[in-house]
Amino acid sequence: MAVQIDKTPGHNQSRQTHSATAEKLTDPAWAWAAYQPDARRPWNLAQAGHLYRRAAFGANWNQLQQALSDGPQRTLDKLLRPQANIAAFNREHDEYESSSGSANALRAWWLRRIILTPHPLLEKMTLFWHSHFATNSAKVKNARLMQRHVQLLRSHALNSFRTLLKAIPRDPAVLIYLGAETNRKARPNENLTRPLMETFTLGPGHYTEKDVREAARAFTGWFVLRSRLRYIPREHDGNAKQLLGQKGNFTGDDVIRILLEQRATARTLVRKLYRWLICETAEPNAGLMTPLVESFSKNYDILKLAEKMLRSNLFFSPVAYRRRTKCPVEFALGIVKPLEEVVSTTQLAQDLAGIGQNLYHPPTVKGWTGGRHWTNSATMVGRHNLALALMRGSGPYADKLNPRAVAKKHGCSTPESAARFLLDLFLQDDLGPDVRDALLKKIQTPAATDGDDPAGTLRRFAHEIVTLPEFHLA
Repeated sequence: MAVQIDKTPGHNQSRQTHSATAEKLTDPAWAWAAYQPDARRPWNLAQAGHLYRRAAFGANWNQLQQALSDGPQRTLDKLLRPQANIAAFNREHDEYESSSGSANALRAWWLRRIILTPHPLLEKMTLFWHSHFATNSAKVKNARLMQRHVQLLRSHALNSFRTLLKAIPRDPAVLIYLGAETNRKARPNENLTRPLMETFTLGPGHYTEKDVREAARAFTGWFVLRSRLRYIPREHDGNAKQLLGQKGNFTGDDVIRILLEQRATARTLVRKLYRWLICETAEPNAGLMTPLVESFSKNYDILKLAEKMLRSNLFFSPVAYRRRTKCPVEFALGIVKPLEEVVSTTQLAQDLAGIGQNLYHPPTVKGWTGGRHWTNSATMVGRHNLALALMRGSGPYADKLNPRAVAKKHGCSTPESAARFLLDLFLQDDLGPDVRDALLKKIQTPAATDGDDPAGTLRRFAHEIVTLPEFHLA
């Protein structure tokens, strides 16, 4: 390998006993300060891989090496605000998607977009909002509306939550999915306002049934007719409403304003993003969250919140390291991206649906549960089989992904050097020595090296790596 790397074992990351004591990990001032590498907390391959798993969908070798050279803060600058022409990329791919005639085609194009995008964090956050504002194509039954829905999420994914939330009740796909296509003055429809409060903003316990009813009255007059949003003034209830302690002649925009004024909304979003970007295995204490909640509630700037989390000491601590289970999209693209090719995303979309993540089809209004629900006995078999299909060199994914070719490209031509390279590429050598040595011995045995199929040997070796427990963790 052309670049020497610090091989401080990532496997020991979660057990490091550096100066961040338990008290420090719960001290907001230290936790949210920007991470600065030092002798006890070095910037190494394990940390670079950690950052790319969370702020992207994995990294190829050049990206990992560039990250080592750039350091954490400059690497984050590029992930948060890439210099590429993102608008042009998005326009090009929006045009491709708009020509597709089905939700299945949209799934494939989204996956292709994620593989090729110069702004992976934008797609990562679009996926987050796709679960938060869950809308299922099977009920909407209109691919064009679903395309516009995901484009709406993408356009605001790293911008203003205030603007995004205001747009959601005027998205025909959302209203159709929730059964809120009609909202007459005589029969206010609560199908929008209930999830708006319980799932999208306040969370359970922060509103009453009367609040739901009054908010529904405020939204009267809005309809989806022939797949278009329409407002019919005579159907709006113009009388006074009482909502969350406020009284007035409220409209839907007033409801959004009042919901955003509630501290519970900022708290719900900060905690949910904490689970997505930092840790889903333990709930943070209220004191740790307070500075982020206070800051977020002032302007609802999503990028600023994500940046604070991703730059932080806490993010680069054992609290965050491999403390999330990869969703199926992260798992699959964590194999594809390092191997530097584009596979059949039509096939990949079908296979991801089979292991629990059918894009454009979140299972309920609460989206995907995530966490340990991703890795039950059935889905683990499915993940194993998907990894095998991707690595096989034949079948629906053809010969797109070739671990041996990628290893040779980066200067590793012998089976042993290629095997070590793949451990660094996929896991940043994040294994206990016993596991690592046992894997490498398989490459060193005559049965593995004397045959005429070194590519097949390395395919099998790569498959073993990506089915290890560590690879399923982000």
